[in-house]
Amino acid sequence: MIMQNYVGCDISKQWLDFFDEASGRCQRIDNHADAIAAHVAGLHPGQDFVVMEATGVHDRLLRHALAKAGVAFSRHNPTHTHNYAKSTARRAKTDPLDARMLSGYGRRYHPEAEPAPREEDEHLQSLARYRDQLVDTRANLKKQLSEAFDEIVIAGFEEMITDFNTRIKALEARIAQVIRQNEGTARDNALMVSVPGVSKVTALSLLALLPELGQRSPKSIAALVGLAPFDNKSGKLRRRSQIQGGRARVRRALYMAALGAIRACDRFKAFYSTIAARSGSKKLAIIAVARKLLVVLNAIIRDQKAFA
Repeated sequence: MIMQNYVGCDISKQWLDFFDEASGRCQRIDNHADAIAAHVAGLHPGQDFVVMEATGVHDRLLRHALAKAGVAFSRHNPTHTHNYAKSTARRAKTDPLDARMLSGYGRRYHPEAEPAPREEDEHLQSLARYRDQLVDTRANLKKQLSEAFDEIVIAGFEEMITDFNTRIKALEARIAQVIRQNEGTARDNALMVSVPGVSKVTALSLLALLPELGQRSPKSIAALVGLAPFDNKSGKLRRRSQIQGGRARVRRALYMAALGAIRACDRFKAFYSTIAARSGSKKLAIIAVARKLLVVLNAIIRDQKAFA
């Protein structure tokens, strides 16, 4: 049996720091494609396992190089790895020490390998995030317009808002085209919008930002999004369970979908009314509907059957 060797990697925009637990060596390389390819060529598929923190786009080149070389890897929430570092009583913090810590984190928790990144998925993610940025900017412009009183300023804001409307509409048409071009993505999109309350925007958020949908258990997918309630009890203290962490953008999309589902579907409306009456909190009931929606969508994608 081959012993797994955990290689920790601390990532920054400029460079990558690796710690190899087998050799005990630290090495820093530039965060550029050629340097990464040369380093990854020295790793052993099936034996080496690279552990890193989720750092936005800065780990993209490394993930693609590892996938191409057949080397397993996993990314982790920095909050979790930082809490692990504290548990080891480590106080100093440098990039090489963080790489060593990540290697130890892998040895301690034996994480599952992530699937290889796909160019089409990343393209859809990029478009979805760009749309969110345009919509947020438009909302900010509308707020400023509502507070303006000078005619020239008002005309300027109206012109910019019109421009953003045009850009958002064109981008949404491009996104719809990208979804149609991939048979699997188009099928999943059609399945999701069959659920009451799930709009095209909600489906896009799930397609782009939750590729694990349909591949996890109900509890696991809820925890991943941050819709799994965590108990808060100690001794005689009994506080209400709370949700925390997870993917905020996906959670926000599901919350809005839950509002639509409550209005559009008797099944979700009855569930909402029951939870609201029992808990005394309408917001908690909406969150419960959002979690139920997520579980339903997870099952729909898993089974490839439309909502009924």
